[in-house]
Amino acid sequence: MDHSLRPSPSSISSTRVVDVLVPVALNQTYSYRVPRGLELQPGDVVGVPLGPREVVAVVWAENANPDPRLHNRLKDVSEKLDVPPLKAELRALVDWVANYTLSARGMVLRMTLRMGEHLGPERMRLGVRLVGEPPRRLTPARRRLIECLSDGLLHGKSEAAREAGVSVGVIDGLVDEGTLTVEAMPPAPPPPAPDPDHAQPEFSHQQRSAVDAMRALAANGTFHVALLDGVTGSGKTEVYFEAIAETIRRGRQSLILMPEIALTGQFLDRFANRFGVRPLEWHSELTPRIRARNWAAIASGEAPVVVGARSALFMPYANLGLIVVDEEHDQAYKQDEGAHYHARDMAVVRAHIAKIPIVLASATPSIETEVNARKGRYQRVALPSRFGGQHMPHIEAIDLRREAPPRGRFISPRLAEQIGLAVERREQALLFLNRRGYAPLTLCRACGHRFACTICDAWLVDHRFRQRLVCHHCGFSMPRPQVCPHCAAEESLVAVGPGVERLQEEAAALFPNARIMVLSSDLITSIETMRSELTEIAEGRVDIIVGTQLVAKGHHFPRLNLVGVVDADLGLGNGDPRAAERTWQLLNQVIGRAGRDQGRGVGYLQTHQPEHPVMKALVACDREAFYSSEIDGRERAGYPPFGRLASLIVSAGDRPTAEGFARKLAAVAPIDERIQVLGPAEAPLAVIKGRYRFRLLVKSLRNVDMSQYLREWLEAGPKTKGNLKLEVDVDPQSFL
Repeated sequence: MDHSLRPSPSSISSTRVVDVLVPVALNQTYSYRVPRGLELQPGDVVGVPLGPREVVAVVWAENANPDPRLHNRLKDVSEKLDVPPLKAELRALVDWVANYTLSARGMVLRMTLRMGEHLGPERMRLGVRLVGEPPRRLTPARRRLIECLSDGLLHGKSEAAREAGVSVGVIDGLVDEGTLTVEAMPPAPPPPAPDPDHAQPEFSHQQRSAVDAMRALAANGTFHVALLDGVTGSGKTEVYFEAIAETIRRGRQSLILMPEIALTGQFLDRFANRFGVRPLEWHSELTPRIRARNWAAIASGEAPVVVGARSALFMPYANLGLIVVDEEHDQAYKQDEGAHYHARDMAVVRAHIAKIPIVLASATPSIETEVNARKGRYQRVALPSRFGGQHMPHIEAIDLRREAPPRGRFISPRLAEQIGLAVERREQALLFLNRRGYAPLTLCRACGHRFACTICDAWLVDHRFRQRLVCHHCGFSMPRPQVCPHCAAEESLVAVGPGVERLQEEAAALFPNARIMVLSSDLITSIETMRSELTEIAEGRVDIIVGTQLVAKGHHFPRLNLVGVVDADLGLGNGDPRAAERTWQLLNQVIGRAGRDQGRGVGYLQTHQPEHPVMKALVACDREAFYSSEIDGRERAGYPPFGRLASLIVSAGDRPTAEGFARKLAAVAPIDERIQVLGPAEAPLAVIKGRYRFRLLVKSLRNVDMSQYLREWLEAGPKTKGNLKLEVDVDPQSFL
């Protein structure tokens, strides 16, 4: 053997080794050698070989004591990407979130790298320009293209093809004939910076004190949590804009988290009115090219303000100075796939790590946030009345036990009468029902057969607009049959219960001359379409809106003065510990759309239980009574925020396997007098996508390290294999 080919001990010790975190479903780092001449530091974004492929990864730490026996088995870092490194505070957030939620660190890292795609400098784009004579063969497609390019300017290839309605091949053919020339497109210029002094609004006396608090918060620049607690229509957005303005003046970046970024066209317009330009957006609907460009702008510091969905929290900000969580109570902030995290809570963690202020804004704060404010952990900045002297809506309950709608109808006579009067006054009315589709159940009158999903424990929802029966849990759908598949009876299928599509049908029958629009997430074809529909409503081109919870999320409709909640009891009967809180928040928010501009708003709650504490608090506008009652109940039951919960869902392709594993897991739970392990029990939704589900609920005192308890339990417990799957959700929001 030629011993000269072996690396000498000195050469081994002189070769640097770094530990790299890869954005895949793994918790560990991998060690790689650093080629000579390549300068690497923790946080650098690199390309590394992983198995047969090359992946984007991040240098997590220097490996000061590599095992010399493994030296020849280590692979080299392939390259250092030309992007800003991930700062120490972001790497600390990744570690913290992974540790707290028991998620693989690689899965949390994926969110910071935009799934690892399209990183690095933006690829050169090619454009075309008209330079030569028309071709000898001039087809209609070629003629349209030449007309589009007749201005002699440089056009992007794909944009030119789309505008002319031709394929890219038509462009290539004209390039070959010399009619067009190909040139490199100049890089897109960075967006203009928001101007903090562009249009300073006039604030009321009450708003002025809140504005002063927001500016002081931003100017102080250290970790501090403030709850901006303002009723609907009080101007919370304009107030926290002043904290953003102060942050811009100090040369730092601001992040505004929103629960439904795709539906916030009005918000973007309000931002532009205040700061002169729109903020940079971050959400899943952006094209890959825009996402790459926006990621680079965030990482380089060229994006002073970012408005985004929950994933925007994990972006690599160059100089983050402020976080705002708008509608902090919203359930959409909970991520229930991959890494299970709550964006509001993790935003507070990021602010703490980065030592920056954070504002939580809501008209209906979550119980957790309300308790923190009452205990003095969070500063409360209050806006208790509406801007411009507008009154809060008057709310009435319609007892459906005494004022029932006609048979087969769902709008009570009193509500129908009031809607008719509103339409006559050329005001808008909103019919709210948080149920998509036409009807939640279809059955056969002849034999009683109910249409259920073939792979979920759920009924199929009738969607008349699409002419299909749809499962809202797995997406399975089928055409609505003409005959019963069970007994072959014809014309025997009936819809049971209302959805928004059925409500629209009833409204059209009651008010044949009214312009009616349905707002529901399953009817959205694109963000642009949705924003266009919201603009139509805001401009008064719709008389009656029929909507799901989409309409409750911060929209401003100047002519809307009446809200009718068709089934106010809908969210109260599902056994969820947060059911009362969520119902109170949702109904408060949706009724709060009324009377924001002119006239007095009014809300009608159709309910079978007007004596329920939630209904009584809503009608009396007694927020204090609701919070005190709900907080007291939570404290006595030991529910969050006075205790802690974690949910473990075991699923498998068959029931015995799932149940057996869940029982084995429960049997080895560590004994701790501060912790209860409840279950296993069949999950309320026992089957989803053909997988049988069993659930364990872990309940503890507040001061228990739940994550560490779960980690030790799962390390000692049985291991999943085959088609078994175990999902851990610390601080669950859903109990299905």
